[in-house]
Amino acid sequence: MAESVDVLHPEEPKRVLVVASNPAVSKQTGWTIGFWWAELTHPYVELMEHGYRVEVASPDGGKLEGDDWSDPRDKSAYSAHDLISLGFINSPEHRKLTDDSKPIRDVRVGEYDAVLFVGGQGPMYTFFNDERVHKLAADFYEAGKITAVICHATCMLLKVRLSNGKLLVDGKTWTGFANSEEQYADELVGRRIQPFRIEDEAKKIPNTNFIVQGRFKAHAVRDGNLITGQQQYSGTAAARLIIEALGV
Repeated sequence: MAESVDVLHPEEPKRVLVVASNPAVSKQTGWTIGFWWAELTHPYVELMEHGYRVEVASPDGGKLEGDDWSDPRDKSAYSAHDLISLGFINSPEHRKLTDDSKPIRDVRVGEYDAVLFVGGQGPMYTFFNDERVHKLAADFYEAGKITAVICHATCMLLKVRLSNGKLLVDGKTWTGFANSEEQYADELVGRRIQPFRIEDEAKKIPNTNFIVQGRFKAHAVRDGNLITGQQQYSGTAAARLIIEALGV
């Protein structure tokens, strides 16, 4: 019967769930933090242009907030070049995706072909210790679905365990925010921003291979059904690996 359904609906688009951080407050800086706009919007455009259906979820659901420095309208002008995010932010139809995100308790893994966890400063607080987020990632991975994680969201991979008790990254090659990038960011603002460094912690894990490339250069890695991106400039590269993995 499943085969006949596929034949009857050849136009049915593949579905990707994007999971972003709810707003939080950094214990390091006192800043209000959230997700990084480009890590959501750039993969969104790449996936939509290939005919995918994309939905946005978060641990708690509801309205999401991007990190200020990722907003092209911010007075820092740090992301003023990001016209994709600017267009997304100013489109009422698209803003609905982040203004009314689905809570992950309502996610049904079987309804999606892949999941993409996006970074920003928020995940260091909202993904790292949240067992709901860890379980969602493990459920997608163990269901044979593509499981992608970008930038600071990769902090969760330090803790996500499968049903056999092993870390998801056991025996895997993966990437995430690099020490060189943390150092640059800290020096830029004149203080330590993050509570810990992902690269430092990943290098402590036995039987895993954490790799990074040039500072703030697009870099994404696929190892089986796990896809990881180094930082905010790696979203499109990660999305392309998702598309390649799903065969479209």
